[in-house]
Amino acid sequence: MSHLPSCPKCDSEYTYEDGAMYLCPECGHEWPIDGEAGAAEAEAGVKDANGNVLLDGDSIVVIKDLKVKGSSSVVKVGTKVKNIRLVEGDHNIDCKIAGIGAMQLKSEFVRKA
Repeated sequence: MSHLPSCPKCDSEYTYEDGAMYLCPECGHEWPIDGEAGAAEAEAGVKDANGNVLLDGDSIVVIKDLKVKGSSSVVKVGTKVKNIRLVEGDHNIDCKIAGIGAMQLKSEFVRKA
C-alpha cells in the first residue's frame, strides 16, 4: 500500500485519492495529486469569475443577481463594490454595498472592475 500525504490544511493523516485529487475527510480540503499545481494555486490567492487575482482594496462588479439571505433585497447585476477585503472561508469577500450594508460575497459571482 502506498503512503498518501497528510492534509496540507489540517495535517490529518486520513487522506485518500479520488481521481486526480487528494481529499481530506476531516476538513474537506481537496488538492491535486500533482503537488506543484496546488502550490501555485495557493500562492495565486482569491480569483474572480474571470480568473483575475483579487487583492484587498480592489473594486469589483457583481455578475449575477444575488438574493440577500434573511431579506427580500437583491444585489443586482452590475452593482459596483469598492474597497473589498479578502477573508478566509466559503464567502471570501467582505464588503459594504450601498443601500444594503455589510455583506460577504463569493468570488465566483464577481469580476474585477
